[in-house]
Amino acid sequence: MRVSLPPVLLRAARAQLAPVARLGSSEARMSTIAAGQTVPSPGAPPPPAPQQPHHQATTPQQDAERQRRARRILREAVAATAPRHDWTREEVSAIFYQPLMELAFQAATVHRRFHNPAEVQLCTLMNIKTGGCTEDCSYCAQSTRYQKGTGLQAKRLETVESVLEAARIAKENGSTRFCMGAAWRDMRGRKNSLRNIKEMISGVRAMGMEACVTLGMIDEEQARELKEAGLTAYNHNLDTSREFYPSIISTRTYDERLKTLGHVRDAGINVCSGGILGLGETSEDRIGLLHTVATLPSHPESFPVNALVPIKGTPLGDRKPIEFTSMLRTIAAARILMPATIIRIAAGRKTMPEEQQALCFMAGANAIFTGEKMLTTECNGWDEDAAMFGRWGLEPMKSFQKSPAPAGDVAGRE
Repeated sequence: MRVSLPPVLLRAARAQLAPVARLGSSEARMSTIAAGQTVPSPGAPPPPAPQQPHHQATTPQQDAERQRRARRILREAVAATAPRHDWTREEVSAIFYQPLMELAFQAATVHRRFHNPAEVQLCTLMNIKTGGCTEDCSYCAQSTRYQKGTGLQAKRLETVESVLEAARIAKENGSTRFCMGAAWRDMRGRKNSLRNIKEMISGVRAMGMEACVTLGMIDEEQARELKEAGLTAYNHNLDTSREFYPSIISTRTYDERLKTLGHVRDAGINVCSGGILGLGETSEDRIGLLHTVATLPSHPESFPVNALVPIKGTPLGDRKPIEFTSMLRTIAAARILMPATIIRIAAGRKTMPEEQQALCFMAGANAIFTGEKMLTTECNGWDEDAAMFGRWGLEPMKSFQKSPAPAGDVAGRE
């Protein structure tokens, strides 16, 4: 189905499609590294987006053919009845660069085929071990490298009792997944902490809630222990594309992140892995992130889409907020590429007007963080979200019971 646009919107749509006309050119996707440019250390602000290299002139016929190919790629993707894992970079680009209104509409169609569009998963995130992390992630206040500028003080691991009390409050307020984050590089030498965290997981599961943790890098044995404790999901974000990643973090490689996801997947734990928008990356980097996660051996069970919350004292503390259209475009493309995945509006939702959030839900997002706080930033409260759900006809997704799309036509509605 095509959406008819008035002339003014048609011109904007053509501008959005301009990158599609270059899909056949490998130069258009060159990263900062591949182009031979210097990658700054993670302590420095990211460089400005590189200028696209000069391209050979193309004829109108060639442009038209490339645009036809892009539309065909989208049409075939939207018609899918099962997830696929063999996406090419060209296909991801073709989908990502569609006119935004068309992309959001087609993503909504896919969403209604694979999900109940009224259901949104309510997740609550607790920082169970604040600060003291030896990583140098340029966006994070919990790094010891930026502690002087942020003023964030490191704390010990929270007690099992305090964490389970927080989980009980979250459940009483409607959350069905309780997520626990600890600011560590990895779990080496943390046997006592791991034992306590397994108690937390078992306690959360005993309440009938899903349990998720993010603890940095873990090995095969640690993943098995977490699985035995009842862990539902493990969060380990890729953050951005492989090419842009060294501009943000130097203390952990992209392959190390993928290795941890492999340990989680092999242990039979659901993978939760997404990205952060607004780090200084380009659209090509967002495409790179989507291509990586969409071609994993199995798609992440959940894909968090974070908008950078700039924190004073970190290298990215002065960055301007990401444009909402970039957030919406990434969510819509992710929905088409990973139709069965839960897509979560994560960090940055606090700054989004309710109407923008509703557009994200229409385009395929079906999970949020709700509660008192994220890790170190503000979060939308339970009462606020309950009121929003009432206004837009949304309902909380039940633990372990993601409903299928309602019976009806191809869009999932009668």
